[in-house]
Amino acid sequence: MLKLQIPKNRMNYLIKQIPLHFDAIRLEQGWEYYHKGRVTEVDLKGLSVLAIVTSKQVHNVEVHLENFAASTCTCSFEGFCQHIGATFFSLYAAYGRAELVLQQLKQQIHTRKKPARSAAASVIQERKAAAQANVPLEESMPSDWHRFFEGKFHGFSISHQHSIETFYESALESLPPYAANWRDTTRELYMFHIVLFMMRKIEQFYQETKSSYLSYYHENGCKISAKNCEDKLVEFVDRIDVNRSFLAEPKIWLSTMKMVGESALQGKDSPVDWLFVYRFIWWKLTDQPSAQKEEVARLDGLLAKKELLPKKKDTLLAARAHFDIMQGHTEQAFERLGQLAHPHAKDFFLYLNKFASDGQWDHMLVWLRWLFPSITNANHDDFRTFCQYWLDTTKHLANDSEWVQVMESLLPRSYYYYTAYLLQTKRYRQWVDLQLANRISPLNLYGMELKAIEEHDSALLLPLYHQAAERAVLEKNRASYKTAVRLLKKLHSIYKHIGQDDRWEHYIYRLADKFSRLRAFQEELKKGKWIR
Repeated sequence: MLKLQIPKNRMNYLIKQIPLHFDAIRLEQGWEYYHKGRVTEVDLKGLSVLAIVTSKQVHNVEVHLENFAASTCTCSFEGFCQHIGATFFSLYAAYGRAELVLQQLKQQIHTRKKPARSAAASVIQERKAAAQANVPLEESMPSDWHRFFEGKFHGFSISHQHSIETFYESALESLPPYAANWRDTTRELYMFHIVLFMMRKIEQFYQETKSSYLSYYHENGCKISAKNCEDKLVEFVDRIDVNRSFLAEPKIWLSTMKMVGESALQGKDSPVDWLFVYRFIWWKLTDQPSAQKEEVARLDGLLAKKELLPKKKDTLLAARAHFDIMQGHTEQAFERLGQLAHPHAKDFFLYLNKFASDGQWDHMLVWLRWLFPSITNANHDDFRTFCQYWLDTTKHLANDSEWVQVMESLLPRSYYYYTAYLLQTKRYRQWVDLQLANRISPLNLYGMELKAIEEHDSALLLPLYHQAAERAVLEKNRASYKTAVRLLKKLHSIYKHIGQDDRWEHYIYRLADKFSRLRAFQEELKKGKWIR
């Protein structure tokens, strides 16, 4: 008997779908057809399994591995027939004994058909069944939608065949159409929860693939997809009137924020910046004081617990301080944030971005000063972002003395930002001093930068070329001597340009005398016709 082995996640999906669509009699008939060898020519085509099942007539069966409800058979029975059941058992045979799974499925079918104990329980059961049967309901709660989402992607795993990008694109393509005819306010929140589901799933994939030999590849994919989801969420929240939406769907919104909080307040390692998501949405819910008060009480309760892990406590403190900031209590927020065990500058760029967008430069300056101590340990991207925020703020201040002081104190990390600023503001002497302090050769600087200073005052470049030339000589090899000569040629031209040939003659003979024992260097000087 031919056995086609489909992926395990697809088989698990079929096992979950069978009790939802079959009655016990039809299913057992399907097992008998399979047992008697009536299933032939089983083949996989895309996401469907095609088979021929023979009873009194020959029937063509198609079993969908992603949307089982769309499975078909050419027989006259309206519904899920024994021929589809027989094809299922033929597929299961690659994994185990079909008669055993038959008994398990029959038991599930009988359990499903037992009468509910109450009307409320019936509604809940219908919602769960609807979600599992690929039919999300408009009047359902977000938890029901997420069960439906999970059902659609049950068993999907990251491997060499499936990337995180595949999941991301598939979810965005397959989930939205189910809410096409819903009322606008509910459909908007349904779309929000698709993104939220994707973020939670990405986090799950991230955790599951940590021990994989492809963990770096998967981790990078997870981070990129998580950032895309965050951007979509921000776009969504900015696009709608959140407070009006809250008034229209208060139960869904409260359930939503509880769900976001469950993910955001754990303080666990994740590619998703849950703390940003949590604070960004709450910041938009400005007209919901009762909801804010309830959330603050919950945070206070969580912070009151003893023996909190440092990372979780930091997350709770940052979340609690956010409500202080929303209420304008900045000093109180700083007091809470002062308790952080490991402050990270990037966790507070949310506020800098908001103040910059609103043109609140005084607030911006207060936060930049507060963040300054933590920026020394920041990664490259966060350090760059911090410097850019400082530069943007400086443009709106009476003078730039504090910015210059900050840049000097952050050297050498701030070298590229500081040197560019000095050129921009035409502080050429300070620029040259900075290159000298960092022992930067003119050969490693942009020609346009050197040209700008030369046009302003070429004499400023003399110490820069002196230092670089003598450092090259001290390397004591033929290649470095040639480099020194290149620098000396430029130095000579500068002396001629400023009309100080006598100083050049004095310098070159003193240099030759200083390194008189370096024969190869002396030869290079003679080639340049500077000494005899």
